[in-house]
Amino acid sequence: MRVLGVDPGLTRCGVGVVEGLPGRPCRLVHYEVVTSDADLDLAHRLLALDERLAALVAEHKPESVAVERVFSQHNVRTVMGTAQAGAVAVLAAARAGLPVQMYTPSEVKAAVSGNGQADKAQVTAMVTRILKLEVAPRPADAADALALAICHVWRGGTRERIAAAVRRAR
Repeated sequence: MRVLGVDPGLTRCGVGVVEGLPGRPCRLVHYEVVTSDADLDLAHRLLALDERLAALVAEHKPESVAVERVFSQHNVRTVMGTAQAGAVAVLAAARAGLPVQMYTPSEVKAAVSGNGQADKAQVTAMVTRILKLEVAPRPADAADALALAICHVWRGGTRERIAAAVRRAR
């Protein structure tokens, strides 16, 4: 299973692609951080993100997309930008006909580290270990995107297999 993980953000949007199977080690395919200038018009920032995500989907051909679910923050402006970037990721997946699963930060942290309260350094360290990387993915947005993809391979892949078995049984 190949999954594109997206850690949404307007200024920095982490994107990571991994391959793997539930219960098995994952393999790194690609990661990057898509950036945009905060001085640009919002519409152009969202369009640039959409274009880059579409290009990554076309290039890496994921089977599904995992996006971090926006959670409550004190800064409404930050939440709005994150939600808008997340919506662009969901739209890019839908346009490509790909299933999308959304995960909360605590679900992702628990999947990769066993601790839903893990800090960014712990998540980055576990992503580095799981993917057998010599160097940790930087910045943290990239590591978070890879963690989302790993989470979906391990949790979403199992969920998809169960759903497929139920459909076959009917």
